[in-house]
Amino acid sequence: MFGLAMNRDFTLAVLNLAADSRDVAQELQSSKIIALNAAIKIREQLRRDHRKLVLTNGCFDILHAGHIYFLNQAKALGDTLWLCLNSDASVRALKGPDRPINQETYRAYCLSALNAVDAVIIFNSPRLDPEISAIEPDIYCKAGDYSLDTLDPGERGALEAVGTTIRFLPFLSGFSTSNMIEKIAQAENTPSTLRKDN
Repeated sequence: MFGLAMNRDFTLAVLNLAADSRDVAQELQSSKIIALNAAIKIREQLRRDHRKLVLTNGCFDILHAGHIYFLNQAKALGDTLWLCLNSDASVRALKGPDRPINQETYRAYCLSALNAVDAVIIFNSPRLDPEISAIEPDIYCKAGDYSLDTLDPGERGALEAVGTTIRFLPFLSGFSTSNMIEKIAQAENTPSTLRKDN
């Protein structure tokens, strides 16, 4: 009987947590977070208005100064910057079962709050080929730790097929999501008498 009560309490706690997550997700809405079909229609208008579209993509799991530095530079390449954001499932496929740290709703909301970012599009596959083919950006950019040789062949092929200019922007050294996760883990292992919680 006690075991059944414990199981019931645990189930209720999990359901309440899921409900809380849904409530938070409803609060974190932004007109900048758009679906691909809406993006295609907006893209047509941008083309008619002769506005240059810049596209980038990534996981952006823990937003840091290196990300913001890169996005500001990317925006300067054109009139409009769109960011295709890896969904939670996509991040797990690329990074492993322990990622992402922040779910897609939270990541998209934070990125949409940046002045440099004009739209956020969440995509589910590990690679961006279908979105590139649908959006046909004028410019595609990645941080300077990438090159034509290391760019995914499928993505590169899709970019070349639609005539997109590929740019690699300088990488701001010293900033990495993986390094930040490692530092946080080390801090958690620091004796509490030495750690300051802010």
